[in-house]
Amino acid sequence: MSKAKDGKETPLMKQYNAIKAKHPGALLLFRVGDFYETFGEDAVKASKVLDIVLTKRANGSASHIELAGFPHHSLDNYLPKLVRAGNRVAICDQLEDPKSVKGIVKRGVTELVTPGLSYNDQVLDTRKNNYLASIHFGKEKHGISFLDVSTGEFMCAEGNSSYLEKLLQSFSPSEIIFSKASKKVAADLFKTDYITFHCEDWVFQYDYTYERLKTHFGTSNLKGFGIEDLELGIVAAGAILYYLEETEHKEIQHISAISRIAEEKYVWLDKFTIRNLELVFPQHEGGVPLIQILDQTVTPMGSRMMKKWMVLPLKEKAPIEERLNVVDFFYQNPGTIDEIVDQLKHIGDLERLISKVVVGRANPREMNQIKRALKAILPIKDLLKNQENPTLKRLSDQIHPCEFILEKIERELQEDAPMLVHQGGVIKDGVDADLDEYRNLANKGKDYLVQIQQREIQNTGITSLKIAYNKVFGYYLEVTHAHKDKVPEEWIRKQTLVNAERYITQELKEYEEKILNAEERMIALEQKYFLELVTETAQFVTQIQQNARVIGTLDALLSFAKVALTNNYCRPKVSDTETLEIKDGRHPVIEKQLPPGEDYIPNDIYLDHDSQQIIIITGPNMAGKSALLRQTALIVLMAQMGSFVPASFARVGIIDKVFTRVGASDNLSRGESTFMVEMTETASILNNLSDRSLVLMDEIGRGTSTYDGISIAWSIVEYLHNHENFKAKTLFATHYHELNQLTEDFPRIKNFNVSVKEVGNKVIFMRKLKEGGSEHSFGIHVAQMAGMPNPVVLRAAEIMGHLEKDKAVAQDRENLKSVPKNNYQMSLFEIDPKFKDAKELLDQIDINSISPIEALLKLHEIKKKLD
Repeated sequence: MSKAKDGKETPLMKQYNAIKAKHPGALLLFRVGDFYETFGEDAVKASKVLDIVLTKRANGSASHIELAGFPHHSLDNYLPKLVRAGNRVAICDQLEDPKSVKGIVKRGVTELVTPGLSYNDQVLDTRKNNYLASIHFGKEKHGISFLDVSTGEFMCAEGNSSYLEKLLQSFSPSEIIFSKASKKVAADLFKTDYITFHCEDWVFQYDYTYERLKTHFGTSNLKGFGIEDLELGIVAAGAILYYLEETEHKEIQHISAISRIAEEKYVWLDKFTIRNLELVFPQHEGGVPLIQILDQTVTPMGSRMMKKWMVLPLKEKAPIEERLNVVDFFYQNPGTIDEIVDQLKHIGDLERLISKVVVGRANPREMNQIKRALKAILPIKDLLKNQENPTLKRLSDQIHPCEFILEKIERELQEDAPMLVHQGGVIKDGVDADLDEYRNLANKGKDYLVQIQQREIQNTGITSLKIAYNKVFGYYLEVTHAHKDKVPEEWIRKQTLVNAERYITQELKEYEEKILNAEERMIALEQKYFLELVTETAQFVTQIQQNARVIGTLDALLSFAKVALTNNYCRPKVSDTETLEIKDGRHPVIEKQLPPGEDYIPNDIYLDHDSQQIIIITGPNMAGKSALLRQTALIVLMAQMGSFVPASFARVGIIDKVFTRVGASDNLSRGESTFMVEMTETASILNNLSDRSLVLMDEIGRGTSTYDGISIAWSIVEYLHNHENFKAKTLFATHYHELNQLTEDFPRIKNFNVSVKEVGNKVIFMRKLKEGGSEHSFGIHVAQMAGMPNPVVLRAAEIMGHLEKDKAVAQDRENLKSVPKNNYQMSLFEIDPKFKDAKELLDQIDINSISPIEALLKLHEIKKKLD
């Protein structure tokens, strides 16, 4: 570090080192004058991330130290880049005015911004929550808590490792904290998927965290939040409050409640299912997740609400029906949708704005946005109140008009107020007489001087009277000697010149004082009134948060109705029966990606406990088996989210768990083989079944040898059919047509195939599900369609033809030995000259490019040569 000439640290670097020592893991932005500076390793890191110049500076005899900085007013541009790069950033500000201090200015960390804790609009994505997660690892169960400090949403839950993984996948936190002692367990669970930070072990103690939560919420226990018995969850949640204080986030009254993520209320979706069904994120670059189709929301609150509903579908009939009733109402009244959407467009991110107000970070423009939002909510409240639907009436009642604060902002805040208070012009005229006077003086000072000049000329008759200013004695009146007899007695003479005398008056002195201080006092008064306005608005945090939640709910339901109208969805019949029946079901995402003019081929699915519990779907790759499996799950989930579904009819017996094992999602980067991953995911399904599960399995056993694969797939289907407690509804897609045999031995297993039409030697995929199993896999046809060289295709057909003559497994090895060999030359042509001509003709043919017609003609020609 820098040292003074005698080899000691300079006072500035001594101060820097002391502050840096308190925040060793953070990148420290150290305010020096008009710049934020970084030193040493921080400077090297910052210069790379921000692409700013890295310099070195020496101080006296000291060694050099790296240095990189940027102007303080550029903080909003540079901070998001540092945080997005995964850094914790400590912002160290000057805590006193350098002008009023001798020696070193007092400095301290005013905020520690981490990936999971930020209010900065450039760091946050308006359509997503920014969660900080905290995990307390127990022996068999763990506690987990999520907080979005930008909205005040706070939740906790308990469960085993797989439940933890599912929640992390669903909420995708930006940062996770845990205790030092859990570093190894955490590393095994998270791998490198998340940004993490560990706190001291004592933070994760039940007594400490329980007290911490009670003190924060001002309650005598936590029963009112429904988390009193979640000991591990309480520890995780309390640790978050500690972390907020550690990172200088002290203003947190907008975190006014904590809720329990009640596992029993939501459909169980394991992490593989959320990924495989592409609910929120696409699996491949350029892919489209379901949320992209369903999210036609207008407000950020609506978008965030929709995302939550998507990863937490309901499994209780009443709340599902309540959502469906509202969607149905809007579906029948599209005019009402337009009326509400017109108002929603003015609301913006009310939820995050009110959080900024509470922590004192709202600027005048944001306060005006709150006013516009509250005004736009009022017509929505009136509109909902007059509808027939009881849920809409209730939502109307839940909207608080906030008249007091709305009127206050309207009355006091300038409509076109600037972003920063010290720019002036924030508070309206008429709010404060002194403020108006200062503003008048500051803005119209010269006019006022002219007014005094004109008045005094009239009063005294001194026509040559001038008003001027100098630094020695401020404003003065100048009178030429010709008029000095007319000077009033109360004027005080200050200076005599060759041709004139200079005077001051009591009025000018008072005015001078006012005008010189007017600007400063005007800004101070504007700041005072603006601060009061922010403080008053913060008193309405609960009501405004409530309004934001109602608007989010309404927006998400409107989005469901809009999508249903646009895409021709139907209302699903949700029931407590075990039947799943879909007529003309379509895949909501794929149907939107088809080329213009091409229609999606719809399909029917029927599953129940008694007659058709398991459907085995055979058919070639590319025929649409995977799409069929996915669309079935998506239709069920959309129905249980409260959305209409892409079908002409759907009866959904409520599902409580959806499991998918779709496609070979390799984990090769983590050193696991395709087959290992496949078996792990399948084991997770078989160990977590329930009676109302929906199981989708696609090409199980594909990662190993054919007969291993068939055997594993066969035994899995048997296990699902014969399970003594649960009859999980199952769709099992496979290209092993040997599994068709199962239907003869088990009553609730039925065979279906995705139909294929052979035209000549070509294959056309009809993408239609029909009863019965398919006989063969058409793999060779698919290879041909994919552009495989013809000789390879022909040879494969030859081998397959031979193998299919005898399918008995026992004789397979012998069968393979007798496959016609491909390693001999045709000596046929050497026997007969006729064959020589035919060979010459054959040699001229390019098998890869010849068309079927040309091939027939050549064949005819060769035949003639041999006759």
